[in-house]
Amino acid sequence: MRPQASRMGRRTFIGASAAAALPTMPASADPPQTTANGQAMAPSCDTVVWRTMVSLPADVPALSGHTDTVPDIIGRLGAPIALAIFTEGNHFPALLSGEIIEPFRAWTKARPEYARLTLDNIVIVTLPQPIIVSMLIRQGISLGNLILEVSRASGFYPDIVMGGAAPLAQLRKAAIIESKARIFARNRGFSLVVAAGNPLGVRRLDDLDQSGIRIIMAGENEPGARRQYISALYQLMGEETTRSILARETTSFPGRLGIQHRDVLQAIATRTADVGIIFHHLARYYAAAYPQLCSMVEVPGAERFSSTIALVSTVDPPRALASKAFSQFFLEVARDIYPRYGFAFMSEADFGAEILLE
Repeated sequence: MRPQASRMGRRTFIGASAAAALPTMPASADPPQTTANGQAMAPSCDTVVWRTMVSLPADVPALSGHTDTVPDIIGRLGAPIALAIFTEGNHFPALLSGEIIEPFRAWTKARPEYARLTLDNIVIVTLPQPIIVSMLIRQGISLGNLILEVSRASGFYPDIVMGGAAPLAQLRKAAIIESKARIFARNRGFSLVVAAGNPLGVRRLDDLDQSGIRIIMAGENEPGARRQYISALYQLMGEETTRSILARETTSFPGRLGIQHRDVLQAIATRTADVGIIFHHLARYYAAAYPQLCSMVEVPGAERFSSTIALVSTVDPPRALASKAFSQFFLEVARDIYPRYGFAFMSEADFGAEILLE
């Protein structure tokens, strides 16, 4: 990837190991910041060092600096792929939690129809839905100077796609996925993310109406999530207040990727914004995984403004047996697992419901 200035260290996406301790926030070289009432604010951090979600081999060179790590493509490219899942990235804390992929491998070994599968290299892409759609239709994605071909010929091509109904319908129109998807998760609307210690004293949604409070949320390149947040704000706070809040939105900052599940925490950590608006399950994950950077403020009533995620097979998946096995296993366990990671509990009638994509 192309070099960037040191303050663009938000691209240090993956640390040395999943068990590595989070970095201590460095003291700021700038004069101490204060709140409106004169209280000192905690110093900002130049970067978020993202925890790894999978085990990494110890005997392979690693580029984990400011420019050369890749946050949202997990697995080995160049080796035979046993299963490939391309998914909207906002549920990565659940999907990559350790409660799905490793148990899936063990589950297949206990079933004669799947026991012969070799599942050591499962590749998972966890990017925003518009990027998933674009990289499949245009058959590639650029990571700085590197372009990855996304095609059956390259092998880097999904067996399963996960996302919302509208993006999946686009892929169905392009004849990339099958016509029926099955719902497996519903989010709980949004919560707020604030800096560790909550220096501005944000306790409820109404506090966003204070002049000077800057917000950060999904940008125009993630239209589904952005519409969901703005619609909820309008209904919870009214049109005039919502317009005032949006007028104080941080829309760009050095190193912004256009990936809300990376950008929001980065903006809070660097004090580029004061309050993040993001799905409850991500706010919950941030607060638990990075307590020295941020904390969460829940929003009563926001759960009414939710959306679902569904799973669908690609047309003629390259690894058909593995795709069938994962779909079967996942739909057996996701209803119990996802609520443990901040998603809504789904009834038996709602979980697994089919979405017709055409």
